Amino acid sequence: MKRKPSTEATEVWIRLMRVQGKVLGAVEQDLKKAGFPPLAWYDALLELSRAPSGELRPVELEKQMLLPQYSTSRLIDRLVEEGLAARRECEMDKRGLFVEITDAGRELQKKMWNSYSAAIERHIGSKLSDADAVRLAGLLDCLGCCAGAPQAVAISKEAAKETVKEITSTR
Repeated sequence: MKRKPSTEATEVWIRLMRVQGKVLGAVEQDLKKAGFPPLAWYDALLELSRAPSGELRPVELEKQMLLPQYSTSRLIDRLVEEGLAARRECEMDKRGLFVEITDAGRELQKKMWNSYSAAIERHIGSKLSDADAVRLAGLLDCLGCCAGAPQAVAISKEAAKETVKEITSTR
C-alpha cells in the first residue's frame, strides 16, 4: 500500500497553493494597475533577453517558462503582434523557427521590472526578513522547486533540514 501524505504535509500543500495564488494575483494586479501586460509577457521577454543571442526556439521558451504549449504559442503570437518579438526562420533547418526579442521587447521588459520588483517587495520582501527569505528558499529547494533553475540564494539540504527542526521546535 502506498503511503499517504501526513496531515501536516497536506496542510502545507494547501497553504502553498493558496499563497501562490494570492501573491501571483496581487503581482498581476499591480502590473495591470501600472498599465503593463500580464506577468507571462515579462517572463517570456526576460527569457528571450537572457538567451545568448536574444532568441530561442518556441519549445525552448516553453521549457523555460513552464507553460503549456498552447499558451506559449498564443503568447508568442501576441508578442509578435505587438512588435516585442519576431519570428525568424532557422538558417540550418528551414522548417525550424526562432523567436527573437526586439528592441521594443527589451525596453518593455526593463520598464516592467520597475513595477514587478516593487510588487515583489510589497508582497514578499516587506513580509519576510532576509534571513526568513533564505530559510524559505531552502525549504522550497527541498521540494525541488528550483530544479534546473539558477538559484539566487543557495542553501544546502542539511541547512534546510535544520531550519525545519528550528521551526517545528519553536511551536
